[in-house]
Amino acid sequence: MSETGMIQRRGFVVRIAGLVAVGVTGGRLWAQLPGGTSPTPITVYKSSTCDCCTKWVDHIRANGFSPVVHDQEEMDALKDEMGVPPDVRSCHTAIVDKYLIEGHVPASDIRRLLADRPKTLGLAVPGMPPLTPGMAPAGVKPKDFEVISFQPDGSTKVFARH
Repeated sequence: MSETGMIQRRGFVVRIAGLVAVGVTGGRLWAQLPGGTSPTPITVYKSSTCDCCTKWVDHIRANGFSPVVHDQEEMDALKDEMGVPPDVRSCHTAIVDKYLIEGHVPASDIRRLLADRPKTLGLAVPGMPPLTPGMAPAGVKPKDFEVISFQPDGSTKVFARH
């Protein structure tokens, strides 16, 4: 093979290797971008005996979140430490980005919270309404509840109605 042929062949191989490297790296970067394939991390604190909390974790996992779950027996002490106002408390507490998520908040509302980034401490579905994600029977669409945004001073406002 001539020297010119070897140079052309080497150039071709280098270009292909470069495209492969860009494709692999670009894919990794894309997976980390909003709208990419990487799940959103969320930390969940719940009682080990609460089945509805486990179902809510399944709901957020199925909707693009990557939960790290901690079984916690002293939930009230944890909520006190985190600053969750007593009037909005429910059975489990989660942290996503800088926000607290209290109770059976739908994944779609958490996504909206992360996209809009309002000045709030977090979102809550106070108590345990029966038709919320994790509480509703299988096959029944969650409905008839409100998602509340809350502040450290306990003030609240409606974030979403379902």
